[in-house]
Amino acid sequence: MSFTPHSAADDSEPLLEINTTPLIDVMLVLLIMFIITIPVQLHAVNVQSAASSAAPSDKPVVIDIAIHADNTLWWNGQALADKAALESKLEELQNLPATQQQQPEMRIQAHARSKYGRVAMVLSGVQRYGFVKINVMDLTSSN
Repeated sequence: MSFTPHSAADDSEPLLEINTTPLIDVMLVLLIMFIITIPVQLHAVNVQSAASSAAPSDKPVVIDIAIHADNTLWWNGQALADKAALESKLEELQNLPATQQQQPEMRIQAHARSKYGRVAMVLSGVQRYGFVKINVMDLTSSN
């Protein structure tokens, strides 16, 4: 940036210097926006990875919970009446005798047109009863 004296005769000459102040302002605003949004993008879900203590010859118990397009709940092919029926099934499964070494795998299949609230209710119920082996699948692709 030069500080030359300004005269009336210089008005006809083109200005050869670029005003970089607006460019620096825009870059600083963009930098602040990136700094604010990066922690949101890096939000992670904690996944526990543990080796199975059961013998490989043991077949794991699999529970299929399906949520169809009309938001009906199905437990291993049987229709459930409501949330209370699902919770009673989960409670029965949780109260199995301690002789059963491994926890069952919960396979949750949701149709693409089912309500998100219904799927979230099933996931929170499974988590509340302490099940950690959860597999979420799309019901439309498996049929």
